[in-house]
Amino acid sequence: MQTIIWGTTASLLAGAATGIGALLVFFVRRESDKTLDFLLGSAAGIMLAATFFSLLGPAIELGGIRPTVIGIVLGAFFLTYAERFTPHMHMVTGAQGPSSRLTKVALFVLAITIHNFPEGMAVGVSFGGENLKDGIPTAIGIGLQNIPEGLAVAFALLRENCSRVRAFVIGLLTGLVEPVGGLLGASVVSIASGLLPYGLAFAGGAMLFVISEEVIPETHSRGNSRLATTGLMIGFVVMMVLDNAFG
Repeated sequence: MQTIIWGTTASLLAGAATGIGALLVFFVRRESDKTLDFLLGSAAGIMLAATFFSLLGPAIELGGIRPTVIGIVLGAFFLTYAERFTPHMHMVTGAQGPSSRLTKVALFVLAITIHNFPEGMAVGVSFGGENLKDGIPTAIGIGLQNIPEGLAVAFALLRENCSRVRAFVIGLLTGLVEPVGGLLGASVVSIASGLLPYGLAFAGGAMLFVISEEVIPETHSRGNSRLATTGLMIGFVVMMVLDNAFG
């Protein structure tokens, strides 16, 4: 039960950090592609380090390579088919999935929701076995990367003629899907502890999919690839140090 409480609460707080980033839309009057690409690159670096050090590494230690590989593959398949069967819109590649009469804003929100779910699950499963050593840095890391993500979401909504208030509210709400993933992940590994390495690897595979499929292509789409890569390296190091601090 403690795992469920910690995992759900931590994923709620991490998801709420999206609102902090979205809140900046009231103070940043003009969008800078270079700034956004650097910040999103940093977010990708944090996600990447969290995937390796807080999810896949512990999965290998707990269950060995076979459950880890199975979990990674299942996580990637989950995101692949979630995107295939859910109408949504990416900032770079545009509309994907089945045809829909939903507005661009609704489709964009669905895309962010699909991507935020595995982040919440990553936080939830990282508390498996009441493991604060991996859970806390994962929650902090996901929260940190949610801040620039929230700002990017809010500015994308402004481009679709949303008011700043509406952009902030929607940006905040997209992060609140994370406690749903956190609750599910924490509940599964709490009820069936033998599934913990699979759950960690599943979340890791889903995170890898999101990083490669959406975050990195977005940061490299406007000619700022070197700046985005610098951000990724910085984010990776920050998360690595954070994870080691709790080790």
